[in-house]
Amino acid sequence: MFKIAWRNIRKNTAFSATNILGLAIGMAGAILIALWLQNMLTMDRFHEKLDRIYAMSNRDFNGGKDWAWRATPRIMLPTLLSDFPEIETGTRYSTDLTPLVSYKEKRLNTGTAFVDSGFFHMFSFPIVKGQKNKLLTDAKTTVITEKFATKLFGNENPIGKIIKLDSLDQVTVQAVIKDLPANTTMGFDMLLSWEYAKKIGYFDDNWNNNSTETFILLKPESNLAQFNKKVELITQRHANVGEIIIKNTLKVFASPFSKRFLYDNGEGGDFYSGRIQLVRLFAWIGVFILAVACINYMNLSTAKSEKRAKEVAVRKVVGARRSQLILQFIIESVLISLIALVAAILLVILILPAFNSLVAKNLEISVLSVQTWLYLIAFAVFTGVLAGIYPAFFLSAFTPAKTLKGSLTTGRNKFTMRSALVVLQFVFAIILIISTIVVSKQIQHTKDRERGYNENGLAYTNMVGDIGKNYLNIRNELLASGAVESVSKNLSPITEVYSTSWAFQWPGSTEEDKRISFIRYSSEADAVKTMKMTLVAGRDIDIYTYPTDSTAMLLTETAVKTMRLKNPIGATVKNSFMSFTVVGVVKDFILSSPFDTAEPLVIEGPATSFSTVHYRLNPVHSTEQNLKTIESIFKKFNPEYPFEYRFVDKQYENKFREAQSIGTLSKLFAGLTIFISCLGLLALIAYIAEKRTKEIAVRKVLGAKVSQIASMLSMDFIKLIILALVIASPLAWWMMHAWLNEYSYRIEISWVYFVVAGLAAIIISLLTIGYQAWKAAIANPVVGLKDE
Repeated sequence: MFKIAWRNIRKNTAFSATNILGLAIGMAGAILIALWLQNMLTMDRFHEKLDRIYAMSNRDFNGGKDWAWRATPRIMLPTLLSDFPEIETGTRYSTDLTPLVSYKEKRLNTGTAFVDSGFFHMFSFPIVKGQKNKLLTDAKTTVITEKFATKLFGNENPIGKIIKLDSLDQVTVQAVIKDLPANTTMGFDMLLSWEYAKKIGYFDDNWNNNSTETFILLKPESNLAQFNKKVELITQRHANVGEIIIKNTLKVFASPFSKRFLYDNGEGGDFYSGRIQLVRLFAWIGVFILAVACINYMNLSTAKSEKRAKEVAVRKVVGARRSQLILQFIIESVLISLIALVAAILLVILILPAFNSLVAKNLEISVLSVQTWLYLIAFAVFTGVLAGIYPAFFLSAFTPAKTLKGSLTTGRNKFTMRSALVVLQFVFAIILIISTIVVSKQIQHTKDRERGYNENGLAYTNMVGDIGKNYLNIRNELLASGAVESVSKNLSPITEVYSTSWAFQWPGSTEEDKRISFIRYSSEADAVKTMKMTLVAGRDIDIYTYPTDSTAMLLTETAVKTMRLKNPIGATVKNSFMSFTVVGVVKDFILSSPFDTAEPLVIEGPATSFSTVHYRLNPVHSTEQNLKTIESIFKKFNPEYPFEYRFVDKQYENKFREAQSIGTLSKLFAGLTIFISCLGLLALIAYIAEKRTKEIAVRKVLGAKVSQIASMLSMDFIKLIILALVIASPLAWWMMHAWLNEYSYRIEISWVYFVVAGLAAIIISLLTIGYQAWKAAIANPVVGLKDE
């Protein structure tokens, strides 16, 4: 049977090549999506004790909705360990610190995480050098990755080496771990103990400060539901008197660590959705692409039925059973699928680097792995059977007597299945076209949104080393140099949220208002001028002109509406620790996600902390010249650290990276689906032209014009595509509605998108079938009537 199948493939080279091309493209698209899905679905799932690791989370009612979030107070873990015997161990995890690490003459900035000593008892990060027990139990120790060890120590043995942090503190390397795998959400080069965090003043016992993640390992016999019932009031029990306002509503619960990445949307009071929606969307796209490729194969195979019909009839006459013929055709299909698999793998290898760049991943296909090939071969066999099952039954059903007389029929089957398959192809294609339009419109809608500040020409430098100590000198010299127009010291970059808080009180506020969460920002002076925010009322905070501005506050318009303040200027706003006086109101600006609606935001005066220096470059001079001047000033007052800066416009653009990747992938896979569908259309028009040769000839003899015949043939396809549009539209709306629900700032799905998708499908189809229809219409009618 394999010899016969191979002979048939070789005998119909062009036909087989078209089949292989369609299947190869479909399989390559499905494999790329499968690699991405594997990475997403295996994220953080390699830890041996995963089933017992949980992330502590909060739940509260805010802004008319229940919300859940995983940031917790720093004091929570020690309280949990002392109060709940169900917990075997735990760790906090925070990546806020980026110290300058020094060893001999080398100085490196590195990503650092604070963790507790229970970290390695919970998580499976293999230790390759050094001790394996009692790690990070004091402030003078550290654990680093292999890659960072090589960078810092070269070929030297890092164990026991003493390194400096920020040229001040010293820590000893206890152990080296393997470099972090690609499928982890954790990112660090160095681990420091929370004992070190306490030493540098990073620890506090404020139950209102949700600023770190807390992970616990429950004992094997523990029951999660019972534990959550006991732990939900922990914040209420331990909150200090000054924070009693949070005690009435906030609940605590443990959520599986395995869901931390995919289920990151806490709207509704639990983690029901998030990236999992994206995973589901692309899983469907993968199914669509493979289904379209298989349907294309079916149509191409059955379109050549005239040539295979006599072969089937002869085999039946000489005694072949139908089951044998079905098996023969399926073997042929599987063989073509296996050849297509090889082509698909070559395509994947070629495309993968660009695909990795697009999705910001490091995906790879292990072509030398036996397990990989077993999966791929199973995938190819499945695809071959799926694609070949209908043609096998279709072709094996021909009636020998009628077929040998030239009447191609299968009895009751009137070939309606082929049209149904074309409709199904275009259902998938139109769904992807609509999805692409919606994603593109959503991204553009968000990009066009007013930022609330001018990001062009705005840059910032993180306050590391001696920048904080020498800030006033740096500020004065920057302004005197002419390289900048203005300078402002702030809590965080203008593109990032470092802190949110509730428990604010203001004139006329109620107990219910104390549950409202506000984004916190800070400035010592000139934030409005430097960011080019729009001042609606009052003035900017300026500690240099108004010494009392240490407790001044700016409100955004949404904050004013939330507080229901008719005359906000001069109003007193209190939190758990201090009182602020409102000196100005600014238009809403985007500090968090541009895909979210504006949240109430407060800018506090310099009584709060800072981490970032923003400066607006002077447009009179070139950017290169400005940066050179700025670097010299920072180096003068912070010589131990390399000068680093970031442009705000670039950082803001990064907020769209994931959405733009989705948009580009949608366009790519929609294009592949349409291309494969068009191959199927070519097959169908060839089949119809072949079957209606005599009818076309008779019509021409009776006076029908070429345009009329071409229109007649085309109209059949337009009807199929309209039917596909009717079926695809509600499905596409449902899928895109679910995706858009992840964003609070979003577009409405317009009926125009469906019309555009339908017209696009019709135009592409007409362009595809136009030549074949015209060719059939101009054929010599004598040829079509010669057997009559």
